[in-house]
Amino acid sequence: MGSQGHILVVDDDAEIRSLVAEYLIQHGYRVSTARDGAEMKRALEAESPDLIVLDLMLPGEDGLSLCRDLRARSDIALIMLTARREEVDRIIGIEMGADDYLGKPFNPRELLARIKSILRRSRALSTFRGNAQRVRFAGWVLDFAARHLIDAQGVIVPLSGAQFRLMAAFVEHPNRVLDRDRLMDLTQGREATPFDRSIDVQISRLRQLLRDNGREARIIKTVRNGGYVLAAAIERID
Repeated sequence: MGSQGHILVVDDDAEIRSLVAEYLIQHGYRVSTARDGAEMKRALEAESPDLIVLDLMLPGEDGLSLCRDLRARSDIALIMLTARREEVDRIIGIEMGADDYLGKPFNPRELLARIKSILRRSRALSTFRGNAQRVRFAGWVLDFAARHLIDAQGVIVPLSGAQFRLMAAFVEHPNRVLDRDRLMDLTQGREATPFDRSIDVQISRLRQLLRDNGREARIIKTVRNGGYVLAAAIERID
């Protein structure tokens, strides 16, 4: 295996598969390729890659359906490729569990940077978790493998990909103020743009799931002119 990790590239365009594979191999990665969902599933049965680069527009089962199915049973890192320009398609991909997206045509150097960023975050989270598959905080449990929350009564609360990454960032840095740029870096590997309010929207949704959206939040608190903080102790339970 290449020292950097194993990447599975899924795209029906043979030229793109070849170019991406060659570029990543040159940078120390081991690369497998697939031209559609059926080949992707066979590749995953044979072995588990560190990250999947998945095209949205595939013959047969499309990338969004494959992403949704993959997230139901695995937490493998995933970058979605899309030729579509509509923001809604990108948002849907992220909500279904993609770790990032990249529009076509793209510069291979940009793809490489995204891959490095996601794998760095995934490995940092694995180091934080240690052998724990779940952590407890403020009466809630975050299950890393299943990517969902469990409340005090044992009720499962599903999380989208974006919500899971944000919750994982908070439990990895409890009782520390995280500004928007830091949260964007932890969850998407880039800084927030001046008018980007996506972190604020995601936190609002996460608070609703945590039933922490009253007049004054108790779990994820807002720090005036600072950012946000998870005001809770973290306990590894598995």
